[in-house]
Amino acid sequence: MLDVKRLRADPNEIAQLLLIKGFTLDVPLYQRMEEQRRVLQQETEQLQAERNAKSKLIGQAKAQGQDIAPLLAQVGDLGERLESAKQKFAQVQAELQSFLQAIPNTPHDSVPAGKDEGDNVEMSQWGNLPAFNFAPQDHVDLTDQGAMDFDVAAKISGARFVVMHGQLARLHRALTQFMLDTHTQQHGYQEVYVPYIVNADSLYGTGQLPKFAHDQFKVESENEAYLISTAEVPVTNIYRNEIINIADLPIKHVCHTPCFRSEAGSYGRDTRGIIRQHQFEKVELVQLVHPSESWRALDELTSHAEAILKTLELPYRTVNLCGGDLGFAAAKTIDLEVWLPGQDQYREISSCSNYVDFQARRMQARYRDGPTAKPELVHTINGSGLAVGRTLVAVLENYQDGEGKIAVPDVLRGYMGNATHLELP
Repeated sequence: MLDVKRLRADPNEIAQLLLIKGFTLDVPLYQRMEEQRRVLQQETEQLQAERNAKSKLIGQAKAQGQDIAPLLAQVGDLGERLESAKQKFAQVQAELQSFLQAIPNTPHDSVPAGKDEGDNVEMSQWGNLPAFNFAPQDHVDLTDQGAMDFDVAAKISGARFVVMHGQLARLHRALTQFMLDTHTQQHGYQEVYVPYIVNADSLYGTGQLPKFAHDQFKVESENEAYLISTAEVPVTNIYRNEIINIADLPIKHVCHTPCFRSEAGSYGRDTRGIIRQHQFEKVELVQLVHPSESWRALDELTSHAEAILKTLELPYRTVNLCGGDLGFAAAKTIDLEVWLPGQDQYREISSCSNYVDFQARRMQARYRDGPTAKPELVHTINGSGLAVGRTLVAVLENYQDGEGKIAVPDVLRGYMGNATHLELP
C-alpha cells in the first residue's frame, strides 16, 4: 500500500507516476473521500470530547450532591449524535481503505514507459546461442515417448498438468536440489519450509488480494484459505506484524515449494508443454532489508538467480520491465529470460522485484534501530532462483544432440548418479 501521507500531500504527482503503469488514479474522487473522512473525523472527535467533558461535570455534580437534571438536559441526544457520526466515519474509512487497496505501487524512475511486454527493454545478454546442425525440437517432442505425460495428468487432474517419469522426474528434482544448495552454500540464504495453504491476510500482505483473487485457487474450508501461487507469499508473511532488530537485517531466505495458479487471464496462451501450468515448482529468493540497501539488494538477488543460469551454461538475457508490464506491488522488476531453441525465442524464467515499502506497509513488517527507536518499515525484494519446470525445459532444449539424447549438464551429474545423458522412455 502507498504511504497515505505521501498521497495526501500530492495526489496529482502520484497520479502522474501511476500513468506509467497504465493506472488512472481518480484524484477528484480521492480528494472528496479524503475531505469527507477529515470532516467526519473532526466531528466525531469533537462530539467525543464534548461527551467526555459533560460526563465529567455530571460526575462531579453527583459527587457534590447537586441537581444533575440541567446537565443531563444539555447532554440530550449527544450520545445518539456521536454514535451516528462514528458509523458514518467508519463507513467512509472502509470505502477509503478499499479505494487505497486498489492503488498499485508507484514505479521507480528507471522503469521505462510502455504498454506491454513488447515495450520491455533488454539490458544485457549472456552466453552464446547454441548452433545446431539440425532443427532443434521443443521439450514436448523430446519427451514424447512418455517421459512427460499430459494425457495421464489430464485424466488425473485436467488440463495444464503433467506427470513425469524416470530420469526426467529425477532431473527435475536434481535441478531443485542444485538451486537450493547453491543459494544456501554460496549466496548466504537460509532455507525455510512453509505451508502451501495461506489465509487471506497473507495474500493481502503481499498484494495478491483483493485485486487478483481470480488468479488464486481457493480452498473449501471453515476459514478463507488459498493454495499459494508463489513461495513469496508465505515466506514474506513470516514477518507480518513483526518488529525486526536492525542487527538481524538483511534477512535472506530461500524456499522450494509447488505453486498453484488458475491462469485465469492466460487462456489460449502456452497450452503446449509445461511453460504455463496450474501446478509448477519454484525455488524462491526473498530478502527483507534496510531501506537504504534495497536497490543494492535487488541487484544482488538478481545476480544470484543469474548464477544458476550461468552455472548450467544456459544462454539468457536480462530485461527491464516497462510500466505496463510491471506487477501491481512492484516498484521495479528485472526479468531473466532463458533461450529456448525449440521455440526460437527467449522466455521468462525469473522475475526479480523490489517492492520497496509497499508490501511491508500492508503487512506491518518493520525494524527497530535500538530499544527506544520508532519502528520503521523494511523493504522487501524477491525473485525466482529459478522456476524449476522452465529450467528443465531449457536444459532439455539446449542440451539435445539431434539423435534423441539429452546431455546432463556437468554440475548436475552428481545429483543424477553420475549419468552423462538422460535415459528417457
